[in-house]
Amino acid sequence: MTAEFATLVVAFKTLTLVLGGVITYFAFKAYRRTRARALAALSVGFAIVTFGSLLAGAAHQGFGLDSDTVLLIESALTAVGFGVITYSLYAD
Repeated sequence: MTAEFATLVVAFKTLTLVLGGVITYFAFKAYRRTRARALAALSVGFAIVTFGSLLAGAAHQGFGLDSDTVLLIESALTAVGFGVITYSLYAD
């Protein structure tokens, strides 16, 4: 991986973390205002997706895990997070 490519990956992971954090914050804020369980699940789902991106980046940059393992971690947490988000759309 070239240095330029690695820099782009870090930049996009940072952007994902910031935007995911903002979405999670607003969903949680809406939950606190309404106490709607669906909004709580929505905020948890986005938090899991965001955490997956953060964890994958940390695993690769900080712990030197190979790209395949990092991709597996991120994909698994993204799938779980989207599952929770899907649940939130059907919860009462």
